Amino acid sequence: MNNVVHYKLFDTAINSWLIEAGLLDPLNGSVIGLVVETGCRYHAEAAFPDRITAGIAVERLGGSSVTYEIGLYRNDAQTAFADGRFVHVYVDKASRRPVALPGPWREKLAEICQ
Repeated sequence: MNNVVHYKLFDTAINSWLIEAGLLDPLNGSVIGLVVETGCRYHAEAAFPDRITAGIAVERLGGSSVTYEIGLYRNDAQTAFADGRFVHVYVDKASRRPVALPGPWREKLAEICQ
């Protein structure tokens, strides 16, 4: 798996969780997250036809930013083959200026804080 795929999986895991939690509406919502920092540590390889799952947690919950930790797991492994870090700054979709995280966002994100 090329390293760019790891980052795609990180981004997809976070945004999917936000959408499923009812927080992010990428088409009609007024708040979106911009990625301002990323990182990845590789521990093992993954390749087709491995089944990949992702786990996410919040490392830091700021006023307008969230630092996410993401683990990628291959098949039924209990140890991540890669782990990443994404920092999102949440902004007004139109102005692209940072906004305070809305109350419902803070409450839901707090549920997965470490």
